[in-house]
Amino acid sequence: MSPWQSVCARADLQAGQFVEFSLASTEPEPEPIADTLPQTGFLFLDGAKPRAYLNQCPHMGIELNWMPGRFMDLDNVFIQCSSHGALFKPGDGECIAGPCQGDALTALDVRETEGFLEVRLPE
Repeated sequence: MSPWQSVCARADLQAGQFVEFSLASTEPEPEPIADTLPQTGFLFLDGAKPRAYLNQCPHMGIELNWMPGRFMDLDNVFIQCSSHGALFKPGDGECIAGPCQGDALTALDVRETEGFLEVRLPE
């Protein structure tokens, strides 16, 4: 089972706000690879429920946001990929429009421990 990683205080996460974070590696790398960026994720409130996903479009593997903290479409209804315009439902990450329709974002488990939100890294 992957370890849990603290992201932010629950009180710091407000409706409409996205918190981006780098995922800690679960395996030590023998040598850093210059062209490899750390894997990132984002955390937000879906209603009152905290949700987290990898910040990676299933279409091309690129990050979704075009600016820090900007993940939603213009109507503030769907998570949108800034490169190809794919739209994802916030509640389950399902792609409902765009080149990866039928795929989904990779969800991360979220828990609250002593007032802090933690995510569990994907296996």
